Amino acid sequence: MRIGILGAGAIGATLVRRLSTAGHAVKVANSRGPETIDPGLLTSGARAVEATEAVVDVDVLITSIPFHRMADIAPLIARAPRDAVVIDTSNYYPRRDGGIPAIDDGQVESAWVAEQLGRPVAKAWNAITAQSFADRAAPQGAPERIAIPVAADREADRAVVIRLVEETGFDAYDAGAIEDSWRFQPAAPAYCTDLTTAEMSEALSAAQKDRIPRRRDLAMELIAERAEGGDTITGDFLVQFNRAVYR
Repeated sequence: MRIGILGAGAIGATLVRRLSTAGHAVKVANSRGPETIDPGLLTSGARAVEATEAVVDVDVLITSIPFHRMADIAPLIARAPRDAVVIDTSNYYPRRDGGIPAIDDGQVESAWVAEQLGRPVAKAWNAITAQSFADRAAPQGAPERIAIPVAADREADRAVVIRLVEETGFDAYDAGAIEDSWRFQPAAPAYCTDLTTAEMSEALSAAQKDRIPRRRDLAMELIAERAEGGDTITGDFLVQFNRAVYR
């Protein structure tokens, strides 16, 4: 497939590597220009391009950028083919400087993103830490292979996203429609807890929508305190922390 990726941060970079290695024609762009993208991402055939080129002539467009910038890229997304599958990997966190996007705590993140972009979106790769995504891929059928939840409203989109998640080295777990994707937003039991397929169903069912915002905000405060105290916040620490607090 022809795949455009907006964002070359930790999650975006791993997507570039995995999907180009799987044989897809991948274009990647960031906000600073193609010359700033790590050449190491391009060794399997991916191309660094301007953002305006990344969105055209693609079958799939993956946005891997900060949540608060989603509304800003709507004019760019409008250039993508109308039948392209748009996949959102972002998560909503209130920013400590008070600058937060216009979303209520109870609203589903990707539903808000779809409204801003004016396009249907699918959701995947948001509920795994960058470290686990980079280091814990495994062959299909491997014991303890981590599952990644997927949500989409259109069956064709869901099929594409499930295929791509599997090709990045993880089990794709069908978590239903976008309106249900709050079950794997930050502070839900399925969020960044490195669960297997067998464990994922129970975690999604255990999510309580009214508890998620408070748990998320408290977790952010605790993690920020540790970071300010000089502790290194690794992906492994986050997985263990999330398992203790969110489940």
